Amino acid sequence: MPRLTPVHWKKFEKFLLSIDCEFKRQVGSHRIYRRAGLIRPVIIPCDSHLPIFIIRNNLQTLGIGHEEYLNILKRL
Repeated sequence: MPRLTPVHWKKFEKFLLSIDCEFKRQVGSHRIYRRAGLIRPVIIPCDSHLPIFIIRNNLQTLGIGHEEYLNILKRL
């Protein structure tokens, strides 16, 4: 099973946009995305590499498994 690795925030943003999330606003260095059906927004910091715990937390919010996430990243 492939492991999650830190990714640049712009690559994670491409992932979010590909699964129909839309950028709502930016507060300081944090970008906020929404998608229909989500209770909470997805928030990512504009860091050079997003830590794994932030990726995992956001995947849980989105209801996406890490294998599905990795498959989507391969297609981008």
